[in-house]
Amino acid sequence: MPPTDASFPIVQKASVHGRDVSYLEAGEGPLLLLVHGMAGTARNWDAVIEPLALHNTVIAPDFPGHGDSAPGGGDYSLGSLASGLRDLMIALGHERATLVGHSLGGGVALQFAYQFPAMVERLVLVSSGGLGPEVGAILRAAALPGADLFIRATAAPGAAAVGRLAGAVGKVGLRPNADLAEVGRAYASLADADRRKAFLSTLHAVVGTDGQRVAALDRLYLAADLPILIIWGERDPIIPVGHGRAAHAQLPGSRLEVFPDAGHVPQLENPGRFAAVLQRFLDDTEPAEFDGATWRARLGGR
Repeated sequence: MPPTDASFPIVQKASVHGRDVSYLEAGEGPLLLLVHGMAGTARNWDAVIEPLALHNTVIAPDFPGHGDSAPGGGDYSLGSLASGLRDLMIALGHERATLVGHSLGGGVALQFAYQFPAMVERLVLVSSGGLGPEVGAILRAAALPGADLFIRATAAPGAAAVGRLAGAVGKVGLRPNADLAEVGRAYASLADADRRKAFLSTLHAVVGTDGQRVAALDRLYLAADLPILIIWGERDPIIPVGHGRAAHAQLPGSRLEVFPDAGHVPQLENPGRFAAVLQRFLDDTEPAEFDGATWRARLGGR
């Protein structure tokens, strides 16, 4: 029989604008909305959902065209992805949430906080996009003309090669790096035409050959009263940890946790510490209350 523990994640589907949105759900309590990264899925959060669900309602959706969600309507911009999260929340009967965004998901979470500030209680940015121009060479290369043909030809064989390398590392007693495993899994998913189209559309909305196209740095001041936790791996090869440190310096009330031995996916590389750090942040902070007058004053001051 399947587990009956409320903290055990269950795959659910909701119809939003006539399209299926797949998501994992577990637990009871204040809402944590976990937002995955580029070419990822809700399964990027598997290692931390259960401990977080002991004290929270946890929802981890698949973006349109990712995982088991139906393709979107063609708009994969940050604004459209943020609106999709808003619509899912409303469809499921939730008015407010703490957003936890990884990589691209961090950029989407920042956009959500900008577009729908009254719905955000806290913001957690994990190896987040949208905080500076630098990005790993692998994503810049994917933005090159003709990348679709290359990915189509190499996704399945390339993923198999990564899998063999991870297996060889394991045989000599070393722990395969979670970054390596996640790159292999994500790349394998691009063998599917719909997922490849969704990935490239999303990528082109936020990354060019010279780096990230979109940055929230000029609007971070609007989040000055929002409880913010920034989590990063010191060895992140995709988005440099310096982006997290710079954002923390710009937001004096934020918290910064750098995992010294982690790369781009700290929630997979060190899930115990990740869940503990996040739950402590939730316990120590009060949900933000949106103040329209303060926002007007800040916007007018700029």
